[in-house]
Amino acid sequence: MAFLDFTTSILVLIFFSIAMILVTWFFTRHKNVTNEYFLVSNRNVHWLIGAGSLAASWIWAPALFISSQMAYQLGLPGIFWFVFPNMIAVAIYFWLAPKIREKFPQGHTLPEYIGERLGDKKVHKIYFFGYSFYQLMAVSVQLFAGSSLIFLLTGVPLELSIFLLALTVFIYAWISGFESSVVTDFVQLGIIFLGLIIVIPAALNAAGGFETVLKGIGGVTGQHSNLFDPAVAFSFGIVTSIGLISGAIADQQFWQRAFAFNKKSIKLGFLAGAVLFGIVPITLSLLGFMAASPASGVTLPPGTDPSMIGVLTITHYLPTAFIIVFFLMLLAGLASTLDSALSAFSALYAVDMHKFTESNDISKPRTGMLLILILGILVALITAYIPGFGLKQLWWIFNSVGAALVVPTILSLYWDRLTAKGAYYGIITALVIGLPLFVYGNLTDNTNLIVMSALFIIIVNAIICWVFRKKAQD
Repeated sequence: MAFLDFTTSILVLIFFSIAMILVTWFFTRHKNVTNEYFLVSNRNVHWLIGAGSLAASWIWAPALFISSQMAYQLGLPGIFWFVFPNMIAVAIYFWLAPKIREKFPQGHTLPEYIGERLGDKKVHKIYFFGYSFYQLMAVSVQLFAGSSLIFLLTGVPLELSIFLLALTVFIYAWISGFESSVVTDFVQLGIIFLGLIIVIPAALNAAGGFETVLKGIGGVTGQHSNLFDPAVAFSFGIVTSIGLISGAIADQQFWQRAFAFNKKSIKLGFLAGAVLFGIVPITLSLLGFMAASPASGVTLPPGTDPSMIGVLTITHYLPTAFIIVFFLMLLAGLASTLDSALSAFSALYAVDMHKFTESNDISKPRTGMLLILILGILVALITAYIPGFGLKQLWWIFNSVGAALVVPTILSLYWDRLTAKGAYYGIITALVIGLPLFVYGNLTDNTNLIVMSALFIIIVNAIICWVFRKKAQD
């Protein structure tokens, strides 16, 4: 079910690739690429550029599709519980980012800070592997899920899409590291916003205006028009909220930006980033509501993934030119997160693994980029070729690992009585008991177990950190 012909798709891919490489070269061509510049842009990122980078890097490519899917399947509460925790995940750094800059002004990574804060190698290693795993998943998801969607949209083979995406992003990220990511993210967010301005009004006009949207506000079943539907909140909202907010706190991409912002820009940058992000899925949800309207005539063919409902709505109402625009939006969403993941792991690899801080040698960060990209490609290909092995399983582990790191991370910033022993045993207990329960709950589609295990991971961690706290000072 390809919506674009092969030649057009390849030309769009090549055009996008060349454009991103040229953008990076133009804006960084006169810069002295030192280690600090490569990892944190000399800690001088302006709030506006940084906000655009934040929003773009958090718009994982599937979100361009899932926002429409949630509106279509779960109506108003579905899109609420997709957008709200996503925005909170970014906005929470309004408090976290200034705090870590106050406590660790010359830092590069969150595991580096934890190592200094608790002075324990075992805890530092857990954080390093947890944060590295998150970036591996970010790379793998973009390459596999994104390339799979490109295949459905264009017919370009998955392997070729993986190769072209990986090569494009690697080339421009290699040039100047984190600065490459920030500059291209800002441009990519512009592409996404321009696409929204072109596609959504045209689709609304063709569908008969907002009246069609209102008729689909309850989702395809018409049963979900209550914004605070308790059934959706319990089955989808709680787990999604814990997963997304935990994921953001366990994501070096956010902490890297916290260290890279100009100090005066930190709060405004993260707040603006949350708002800019929210605009995208809220706008795209209109496609899902349109499709859910009984009068729309949009149908989901048997065997078609529901995440394609937004594309089906566009093809139902609009000509091919609008599919090309949507394809460019997809590429921008893919590349923005992929380059951010490469940059984030480059810092983890250079600083936490090799303690590499030489000012004029960027060989270790670049090596880290290459390593995580190769591993990400391998995971993406394994997912494609081994039956029964999918990103869903990895995604469950990924979310629970993130949740296991949240409590000690927050406490390390705001509670002086946190100990290395409390953090270590809290994380281990959460992973050994909570992780298997969470995965089993997903495998058996047991909503109660999924919710309870997600809450258990947070609560048991907090209890153990409290039990092993430092004694109060007299």
